[in-house]
Amino acid sequence: MDIDAIKSRLNQLQNTTTNAFWKPQPGKSQVRIVPYTHDKNNPFSELFFHYSLVPNKTVLSPLSFGRPDPVQQFADKLKSSGNKDEWIQGKRIEPKMRTFVPVIVRGEENEGVKFWGFGKTVYQELLGIIADPDYGDISDASTGRDIVVERQTPAEAGNQYGKTTIRVKPNQTALSDDSELLEKLLNGQPNIGELYSEPTFDELKEHLGNFLNPSDNDEGSKPEPEMVTTEASSNVEDDFDKLFNS
Repeated sequence: MDIDAIKSRLNQLQNTTTNAFWKPQPGKSQVRIVPYTHDKNNPFSELFFHYSLVPNKTVLSPLSFGRPDPVQQFADKLKSSGNKDEWIQGKRIEPKMRTFVPVIVRGEENEGVKFWGFGKTVYQELLGIIADPDYGDISDASTGRDIVVERQTPAEAGNQYGKTTIRVKPNQTALSDDSELLEKLLNGQPNIGELYSEPTFDELKEHLGNFLNPSDNDEGSKPEPEMVTTEASSNVEDDFDKLFNS
């Protein structure tokens, strides 16, 4: 076995994953949505994640690919119980959608295509712009439009998370005038589906069980205090046993 080759490949994969995403920094940035090689009909990829199921780890939900997720099944059961506390618990543990789109960052074109991830507000605004006949396909390599992304810090926005706003440039421009770079940008893109590992149904079921019944010695795996109320906690654990262990 060529250990050096394996180490080189591991380093390559780790760097690819690290460099595959773009996050707006405070201030203004200018990006351009790129036609997505792996889905030419739609550059947007809707993925679902569990953010509090495993301590310090984001877990991809199989719902992203149309497959069953035991955590979502359990959340649905809680929300249909008729108990207000259990409904709140169900909403909190169900996976949350985050949308990704391939972009280039102006001034950093040589770094290639990266994925910009955002929430519902930015997603709806982008879809509304594209649906407007005055704009249309802003990702077109020849006649598309750049997007100015402004990121405010929590202190600037006056809230806990900060704020991201977008403005589509009025002028239509080419993605790149460099034919060699254009070829790289259009055909050398990563596949968003390969950048996250999908857990199995049983793995997610185990994560959920650990989340609801944390070990006394594992402080890091305990849910946040507001996640399980005193009145509803025993009912929630009973529901879990009925759904998965009966």
